Amino acid sequence: MPRAYSQDLRDRVIDAVLVGGESRRSAARRFGVSESSAVKWLERLERLGDRRSARMGGYRRSSLEPHREWLLATIAAEPDLTLAALCGRLAAERDLKTDTGTLSRFFTSQGISFKKKRAAIRAGPARRGASAGELEALSGSA
Repeated sequence: MPRAYSQDLRDRVIDAVLVGGESRRSAARRFGVSESSAVKWLERLERLGDRRSARMGGYRRSSLEPHREWLLATIAAEPDLTLAALCGRLAAERDLKTDTGTLSRFFTSQGISFKKKRAAIRAGPARRGASAGELEALSGSA
């Protein structure tokens, strides 16, 4: 994510316009910032009386938080339920459209993780396939 310009640069652009009488666009060119940035900085100063940058980013509450109890109860009742199936249920029963990524982040934040079952691990050699001798024996040629 891009970083905000320094406060010193903002102040110099604003002062060039207010004190020096330059236009916003010429001050932007002079200090090497985009014209839209200079225009927005001065609009913010006029509107709010504040030279500082506005906050960037921040925390957004999960759209699933109001459905927390229902989700935890559903997973407790059916631990083998997939995230895709849970998305379908949320849409049908709660009229909430979401995706598996949102559900995964929600459950992670609740300290719930889904582990693969031991029976689902494949059988066979862990890393290497058949050796060259085994391959010759299988093909019947020597």
